[in-house]
Amino acid sequence: MADDMKPYPLTQAEWKEISEIPTIRESWGLEDGEGAEALASRVYAAKFKFVSGSPGYVGDLFILQGDALGEPMSVIRRDGKMVIA
Repeated sequence: MADDMKPYPLTQAEWKEISEIPTIRESWGLEDGEGAEALASRVYAAKFKFVSGSPGYVGDLFILQGDALGEPMSVIRRDGKMVIA
């Protein structure tokens, strides 16, 4: 099991990368010209230093939740690029 299971705030660079994912932009209604700041004002988010309990993903895991309870979105890094998990 991972030793560090605390949530961390996202950096400005991470917000920017995540706000450029088309599905994220569409899900939170980001218009052209809106970016990281607009997304951060609409979404609860946390970063975890994730370690899978079995062979699988190890790295940063980003959890995004809107203002309605439901299934959150998970974002990971694959091949150096942010993608929806």
